[in-house]
Amino acid sequence: MDAAKTGPFDLGQGPEACLLLHGFTGSPWDVRPLGEALAARGMRVVAPLLPGHGTTPQALLRVTWRDWREAALEALDDLRGHSSVYVAGLSMGALLALGLAAERPEAVRALALAAPAIRFRGPRMMLIRQLSRTPLLEWARPWVEKTGTDISDPAALAEAPVLSAFPVARLRDLVTLQDEAARRVEQVRCPVLVAVAEQDHVVDPEGGRWLARRLTASPCVRVVSLRRGFHVIPRDTDGRLFAREVADFLGQWRDFGEWEPQPAGA
Repeated sequence: MDAAKTGPFDLGQGPEACLLLHGFTGSPWDVRPLGEALAARGMRVVAPLLPGHGTTPQALLRVTWRDWREAALEALDDLRGHSSVYVAGLSMGALLALGLAAERPEAVRALALAAPAIRFRGPRMMLIRQLSRTPLLEWARPWVEKTGTDISDPAALAEAPVLSAFPVARLRDLVTLQDEAARRVEQVRCPVLVAVAEQDHVVDPEGGRWLARRLTASPCVRVVSLRRGFHVIPRDTDGRLFAREVADFLGQWRDFGEWEPQPAGA
């Protein structure tokens, strides 16, 4: 993969910061348009490359969901000192973002979740979810080949870096993160924007709406339904609309200086 595209980035300056987390087999390239839009609003934006991603399929053999979670926590800790820190994630990155808000409520002022991968779309993926709990899937098919990514815009699709394959074993880690997000969603105490793509071929948009309904401790939940484009929302047809929605939503909470997230157990 092209390291110039898939590498981490750190954009903008300002007293506030936003951590951007990409999805499974993806890279910071997927979320860079959102990063650029937030940086233009006067915010520092950091997007790490999650362990095992953005290089070769074999690199994913040496990591698990714990490595992704630890990398996200470390990136969040590195943003200490900013007046406010927001977290935005795409797909699996949205699950990691939700986990950060549940685990470090005092550190995350607001969340933006794009196409959260809480549920796969279609019966084939549901079967894979069930089989991923056993060694059967790995024995039968140790690698899954990829030829593209779920983007409708032809120009963005042609430019997209695509990991050629990934180990089936990592689906077990993705399922673990799904279960963790479902278990901890009611612990999230900050404002949350949930964006779903109705034509998403990877995750079920109903899963995003289900998450939104379960965010019962959040003081504000906004659901954005995007009619154009597929799974990689920031890079697709409605990417600019999505970026504007996120920037406006996060901007609401920079003006509410009297509101503070409550520590876990409060």
